[in-house]
Amino acid sequence: MGRHFGDLAKIRHIITYSLSPFEQRAFPNYFSKGIPNVWRRVSGSFFKVAPPMALMYLTYTWGNSVFEQGKKKVAADFENDE
Repeated sequence: MGRHFGDLAKIRHIITYSLSPFEQRAFPNYFSKGIPNVWRRVSGSFFKVAPPMALMYLTYTWGNSVFEQGKKKVAADFENDE
């Protein structure tokens, strides 16, 4: 009946392994290794990422405030318009 889907080509010098999805664990070592690894990676890159982000946020808020101040009317310019 032909070859099965996993055996479509025969490639030399390459070894492949497969495991049934029913034999795999979905979240192995999630709490013991996963969460501490995330904490280590975040704390290791925090001082590389946070200062540029803070600078960009301060620049953005400063730019918006200057823009809003520029849109306001000055009352002294319109005193003698009648």
